[in-house]
Amino acid sequence: MSRLVRMADRRLLLVHAHPDDESIGTGVVMAKYAAEGAHVTLVTCTLGEHGEVLVPELAHLAADREDALGPHRLGELTRAMEHLGVTDFRRLGGDGRYRDSGMIWDENGHAAPMEDVDPRAFWRADLLEAADHLVEVIREVRPQVLVTYDDFGNYGHPDHIQAHRVAHYAVALAAVPSHRRDLGPAWDVAKVYWVAQSASRLREGARLMEESGLEAPFDFDPDAPPPMFVEDEDLSAAITAPDLVPAKLAAMKAHATQITPDGHFFAMGMDLAAITWGTEYFRLAKGEQGPVGESGFEEDLFAGIA
Repeated sequence: MSRLVRMADRRLLLVHAHPDDESIGTGVVMAKYAAEGAHVTLVTCTLGEHGEVLVPELAHLAADREDALGPHRLGELTRAMEHLGVTDFRRLGGDGRYRDSGMIWDENGHAAPMEDVDPRAFWRADLLEAADHLVEVIREVRPQVLVTYDDFGNYGHPDHIQAHRVAHYAVALAAVPSHRRDLGPAWDVAKVYWVAQSASRLREGARLMEESGLEAPFDFDPDAPPPMFVEDEDLSAAITAPDLVPAKLAAMKAHATQITPDGHFFAMGMDLAAITWGTEYFRLAKGEQGPVGESGFEEDLFAGIA
């Protein structure tokens, strides 16, 4: 392989917990690399069966009623992928293999699994079994780069934490030649990134919204941001593509049961949205840091891969 991997040879694998996570956290990255000819694969670990239904006429789909939200959200995911230009999107172990674990806020204000967790819940999944489902994908796709969450799942959702665990275990197992030879030849993923949000960008966005007379979209102090917001010294990559923000927003809107068109994600004009949503940040968890650009970060997730 050449020192600089040709775009047509680049393969990116993203591991997300539920439909909509991919569009919110990595919509720009997915659209960018897909448009440039890289092979982009999305693995979604559950169908988000316990998501809140924000469309009143679809309330009957909820888990405590018809329990039909999962298949509906798969349709939303399919439409979102059309907006992002991604054709290879899969569910871990197949549709319905793992169920959304749900989430509650405990007495300390931390995310936790529901008290009555379904036996099929992803949070309860056997780690080796779940990892091997992903090992099979890794060995088939042979990605140079994998993107998932940090060890806290960015904000503590049990399925996000489990996705982190499964992704890292699968990366380790996939590289072992003697492990599950039936799943294909060993493959070592060169770089693993964790999705992150920039604390400095949060502060700048809050300032710009205030100057524009807009109400801040989230109820927290930007000077003391929650865990998913990371200070610049701990960030590794910043992928900027403001021209792809319309595709990202369209993908987000496709998840209509989860994201309302008049909600906080869209409470700004397109110019401000391009600044707020046009850059996605990542922490390097495995592999060597590649060359940085004028931004002070890697500006290509494949930077430095031989």
